[in-house]
Amino acid sequence: MSKFALKIFSGKSHEKLARDIAKRLKKKISPVEIYRFACGEVYVRALETVRGCNVFIVQTATANVNEDLMELFVMIDALKRSFAKRIHVVMPHYAYARQDRVALPREPISAKLVADLISAAGADHVISVSLHSDQEQGFFDFPVDNINCMKLFADYFKKKKFKNLTIVSPDAGGAKDAKKFADKLGATLAVIHKARPAPNKSAVTHVVGDVKGRTCLLYDDMVDTAGSICAAKDALLKHGAKKDIYVAATHAVFSDPAASRLRKTGFKEVVVTDSIPIPKEKQFKGLKVLSIADLLAKTIESVHDDKSVTANL
Repeated sequence: MSKFALKIFSGKSHEKLARDIAKRLKKKISPVEIYRFACGEVYVRALETVRGCNVFIVQTATANVNEDLMELFVMIDALKRSFAKRIHVVMPHYAYARQDRVALPREPISAKLVADLISAAGADHVISVSLHSDQEQGFFDFPVDNINCMKLFADYFKKKKFKNLTIVSPDAGGAKDAKKFADKLGATLAVIHKARPAPNKSAVTHVVGDVKGRTCLLYDDMVDTAGSICAAKDALLKHGAKKDIYVAATHAVFSDPAASRLRKTGFKEVVVTDSIPIPKEKQFKGLKVLSIADLLAKTIESVHDDKSVTANL
């Protein structure tokens, strides 16, 4: 058991997830004052001592990503200046994760920039969930725990006892993870080949793998505008897949018009986690949300006690 006290702090981005994590740890969320000045600047002040404590800040990336980040930076700084022993950032959905490489001339690597800013603010460690690419762990100069939700999804879908199941990666980049997921479920693999003429736009060119007469499950790390997976469903149906098609994705970004597209397309189920809060207006029939609170609580407990995190996966 660590000799340091464990404290959980929550930003405004996902207070429910923070409460769920704290409940599983039998802790209370530490009180913190957060507000905006008239000019929009962020103010943060912890309302109890954190001197010598192991502090975990739960702050995910939502549609207000830039506000979420600035609030996080100020909170880290406030706790660092209050003599917290170690500061751990729990960011289930890592901000700017998709901007992880230079694909076109003169592009930024914004995921690395965010890592630098978190470090500069004073964090000692980051816990995230299903990073867009594993290489992003190397963007930090301190340890990163990248928690994979594959087992969570596998346990859920195993209960359905599918026959003739095919796991489908919506693009070539996700094929490696989709293959691991297929192996866990004893399923075959198919890959959608697509082109991206512009950001948030995609066009399916062909389907690699046999999907005819099979139940298909599209597996990805996130759903943003849902254009890719809706186009993928059309392609799978054209190639003879069964009409009941499922989706499993860790991060429900659901930027407009994702919710309306998913309602219209009519997947059998869209299974996501609560890494991002989903407002009521973006919920729809067939949406299933799996909680990652238990997984994150176990990770936090292991980190606090200096034990292996991978044992929880």
